[in-house]
Amino acid sequence: MSRNQAIAQTLASFDDGRFQQTLARRVAFRTESQDATSGPILHAYLDDEIAPHLEALGFACRVVANPVPGKSPFLFAERIEDDAAFTLLTYGHGDVVRGYDAQWRAGLNPWEIVVEGNRWYGRGTADNKGQHTINLSALEQVLAVRDGKLGYNVKIILEMGEEDGSPGLNEVCALHAESLAADLFIASDGPRVSASRATMFLGSRGVFNFDLHLKLRDGGHHSGNWGGLLRNPGIRLAHAIASLVDAKGRILVPALLPRELPESVRVALKDIEVGGDPGDPEIDPDWGEPGLSAAERVIGWNSLEVLAFVTGNPTMPVHAIPSEARAHCHMRYVVGSDHAHFLDHIRKHLDANGFDDVELRPTDVRMAATRLDPDDAWVRWGMASIERSTGRRAALLPNLGGSLPNEVFSETLGLPTLWVPHSYPACSQHAPNEHILADVTRESLHIMAGLFWDLAEDGPAVFKARA
Repeated sequence: MSRNQAIAQTLASFDDGRFQQTLARRVAFRTESQDATSGPILHAYLDDEIAPHLEALGFACRVVANPVPGKSPFLFAERIEDDAAFTLLTYGHGDVVRGYDAQWRAGLNPWEIVVEGNRWYGRGTADNKGQHTINLSALEQVLAVRDGKLGYNVKIILEMGEEDGSPGLNEVCALHAESLAADLFIASDGPRVSASRATMFLGSRGVFNFDLHLKLRDGGHHSGNWGGLLRNPGIRLAHAIASLVDAKGRILVPALLPRELPESVRVALKDIEVGGDPGDPEIDPDWGEPGLSAAERVIGWNSLEVLAFVTGNPTMPVHAIPSEARAHCHMRYVVGSDHAHFLDHIRKHLDANGFDDVELRPTDVRMAATRLDPDDAWVRWGMASIERSTGRRAALLPNLGGSLPNEVFSETLGLPTLWVPHSYPACSQHAPNEHILADVTRESLHIMAGLFWDLAEDGPAVFKARA
């Protein structure tokens, strides 16, 4: 029994087609959580596909109803060993965004895996069916080589509503905190920094959405008769936004910024390059907070974005001064930001700059920022394991630039969180033609088999030293 044997068996499951067959079966489930009629298929994915597979590996499984009425179910699974030194919790989501079947190019079907060279097309291949299938396949082979003895317990939570905003995830974890109690969290979602470089991230930027609305009167008025006499809401709102963020994307309200860029984060980001892959947009070097690298701006700092702006009728403009203007904006923010008072800070700033007529409305789209210390012992262990498997140092991101519900695991359950993504930035995960790369998938299987093996060999000592 050896690490190399576990990795070889895991790679063999890819090379002989078993992995593709399993993933194709899972992709065929139309688990569109944003479709209100998808309840039966969401349950079927758990009951008919995932639970039988896990039960064959020695897991006890149960489907748990969502505490939020009418929302998607969860699968809890656990595999307990009598002499386990510690417990691992892992996570995935079996739901996907809408298929948008008609928008996929000719020859592709979102509910079938179509292989074209290095690309495997299909809805969920990247987000997240492919990623949790990689992890479960690697764990299966490590269990087989170790004769079913890991030396640690494994617990799994699989949700079916992540693409619907993860309703009930925090509540179900709080209600079942004892059942989900663990010592370490390892999961996979999101993209690597690039297709060619394995990545570990330790949390995610938070997201805070808000609307700005300015209504000055009822109805539009002829611009020839009234132009120069009536306030234009589009112009007023544009200036209100310009008081929050300047012409080069720099946030102008100090209270909306993090307290600092920690040295451990700065060190971790020194060798991180953002973009540069085929299909990536060209980075604007003078956009955002001055004095920071591209990686520091997107991973270590806050940004304020205008996602939508409308005044009048853009599709059929007329010569009239509009009556109102709206903008949908959001913040991406890191740990150390005063996010609980973002709304107050924005309101105070607008009032102080003469924009008390602009209405500020929060939305229900919020996720907290999280970040595990890059110097944590589990991080050092995980990075060493990946390097041992690939022969190269992985990219270490203190947090993902995007957002995911990591606060449920890091805060509600109080766990150190390691994320090892298996996708890449140009995978079209929420768009037509979603796909994974075969070579990245195979390397990811290699990495995860090594991680699960090394967790058995080294994990007890890391856990003991960290306690």
